[in-house]
Amino acid sequence: MTPPPVVDAHHHVWDLAVRDQDWITGEELAPLRRTFTLADLEPEARAAGVVSTVLVQTVTVAEETPELLALADAGTLVAGVVGWTDLTAPDVSGTLASLRALPGGDRLVGIRHQVQGEPDPEWLLRPDVLRGLAAVAAAGLVYDLIIRPHQLPAAVRAAALLPELTFVLDHAGKPPVARRATHPWADGLRALAALPNTVCKLSGLVTEADPLSWTVEDLRPYADTVIEAFGPTRLMYGSDWPVCRLAAGYADVLATARELTDWLGDADRQSVLAGTAQRVYGLREPAG
Repeated sequence: MTPPPVVDAHHHVWDLAVRDQDWITGEELAPLRRTFTLADLEPEARAAGVVSTVLVQTVTVAEETPELLALADAGTLVAGVVGWTDLTAPDVSGTLASLRALPGGDRLVGIRHQVQGEPDPEWLLRPDVLRGLAAVAAAGLVYDLIIRPHQLPAAVRAAALLPELTFVLDHAGKPPVARRATHPWADGLRALAALPNTVCKLSGLVTEADPLSWTVEDLRPYADTVIEAFGPTRLMYGSDWPVCRLAAGYADVLATARELTDWLGDADRQSVLAGTAQRVYGLREPAG
């Protein structure tokens, strides 16, 4: 039987000839210091049975989001874009409206900021940030959370303060897989999952593990915790390509997700692999 179609709810592209990716530093990340395009991704994605994707921002540069929207408009697998805007700016609503008026603007489905790099663990609770997040909600978009475990408590409070906004936790909140630890990550994750306006991505686990020696069983306790906390209808698969290449190829990441969800029923498994992303992001069919 042909496997059901898959939605890859989290991947990136970048062109180093256009701008630097200043987060790619050090020997460990050296394999990522090259340009990655949709033309690189598409053959691998289609071969794996992926029918559409969500393209996610990588840098806090205003010019990037229009570029990503234009890529989505050009006829690719991309059905949705999670972009960036300055949430602390005085007119977030106007900026979002301007983005939606651009070519591909109808593919804008969410906003993300690199909260993991903010020194203030309660950055999400700043009044100006909360105003920006409220504008994201008013625009009918979702907010992707890229945070580390110590920032989960602030995310819980922000989500409680903004019940009208759907928060999508990227990479399961980056659990300490390599250290084989769960505390305090699991407590924070469960507190976030207790709020009905939160969703989680089953993504990024392979690069939180030892990239050279990880096994599926190393990841299983973390995946099981996420599935138990959020349930399949609030969990979505993402490859985190090309970052995943530090630990595994595109097909291997998807195969791992299938194995981690192999105990679910068919309907629940398909929610994780496609349905949740389609519903939460309101994905259109890709143009090509």
